[in-house]
Amino acid sequence: MDTANLRQLITSAYQQEAATGQLRKLLSGQLDKLHPAIRLPAENDLSVLTGFVSAYIEQVPDVLDAAASVAAEAGLEAQIKPILRMAEGFFVRPPAVMEGHSGLESLLDEAYLAHRLVEEVNDLFITHLGQPLIPLDTTIANLVAHRLIGEPFANQLDEAVHEAMQGLIHQPAFSSPAVQAYREILCSAQTSSAWQRWPCLSRQLGIELELGQTSRSSLAP
Repeated sequence: MDTANLRQLITSAYQQEAATGQLRKLLSGQLDKLHPAIRLPAENDLSVLTGFVSAYIEQVPDVLDAAASVAAEAGLEAQIKPILRMAEGFFVRPPAVMEGHSGLESLLDEAYLAHRLVEEVNDLFITHLGQPLIPLDTTIANLVAHRLIGEPFANQLDEAVHEAMQGLIHQPAFSSPAVQAYREILCSAQTSSAWQRWPCLSRQLGIELELGQTSRSSLAP
């Protein structure tokens, strides 16, 4: 993976944000619209949300680079590389649904697409191999991002992810001897420790879901 373009796009978007404050304005308008199950720290809500969005965006190139490395070691490049390139392409060549969005607001949308794509890949690996490819917990972070982006646009992004997944991974690929042999590697302590640098993103930033107040299905993309 060559994620240098992604990192440059992120740097440029931060420069634009410093001049316009576009993202902070957007998030400020969302504070009163957040789902009641999304719990923020008692103080500095806007700063917490801004930090969350920044970390959510910045995490994408690191995760894609690491996933590419894991896929290469596992002999799964043929199955995984096209998906990682698709996630990268969401930044470099955004789908038509993204037209008119710019700066960090646009990168939030694109990061959501990339994280949701990785989440879908993990679901496939859990179904076929019993373990995720990338044991990175972005579930809550994706739910929060979905709410920040807002409906119905976030639902359009989810549909773009589903379309991107069609045909990229075929079930027969999971029955090959090389992939089945990798099941043990996925379960190993070494693989698990390699991903410990990416704990639950939302919890790191003090954003939680209190699911006792509402069902997860009412929040889900």
